[in-house]
Amino acid sequence: METSAELLAQTIGARVKSERKKHEWTLDQLAEQAGISRRMLINVEQGTANASISMLLKLSDALGLGLPALVEPPESRRSKVTRAGEGATLWTGENGGRGTLVAGTNAPEVVELWDWTLASGERHESEAHAEGTRELLYLLKGSITVEVDGEAHELKSGDAISFDGDVAHSYANSHNTPATFSLCVYEPGVGHTHKSENTNAK
Repeated sequence: METSAELLAQTIGARVKSERKKHEWTLDQLAEQAGISRRMLINVEQGTANASISMLLKLSDALGLGLPALVEPPESRRSKVTRAGEGATLWTGENGGRGTLVAGTNAPEVVELWDWTLASGERHESEAHAEGTRELLYLLKGSITVEVDGEAHELKSGDAISFDGDVAHSYANSHNTPATFSLCVYEPGVGHTHKSENTNAK
């Protein structure tokens, strides 16, 4: 029986392949646009890759979708409820932590809402996102260190931070108890950057 992680990987793979064909791109063309290897793209499309959040962001941006739409195709309904346990877990830590995308909006103005748990000793490092990306983090329980472009910020339960997501950043839990936080990510103009670059390249 397939696990939820395997089903999610297959859903993402099918979505990437479908969108690539809509663009009439070859595997090589999408790999170049996203800045990933052709082999990795093949693995993603086949649903066999354990793709990182960073890689999924590169693919969703290249396709002009935004991460929420890559995980689950957009719907025409005015509202969508994600029940407890139904979010897309896109990161899992070695000690049981997880990062779950629970809600989001469609391109071009993409907003993502995440539910995060960092177990003791876990750290998640993120590459710089697209230009203009902002993040809002509210710590619900525990203590964590948020590092933004080399500057560390110590947060305790009830603290919040807003920061630029278009620079390298990380979240770490060096304490003995788990930490949970809500994370909101705003990425403006998804899809426009690559389109303008493609036009200029011709």
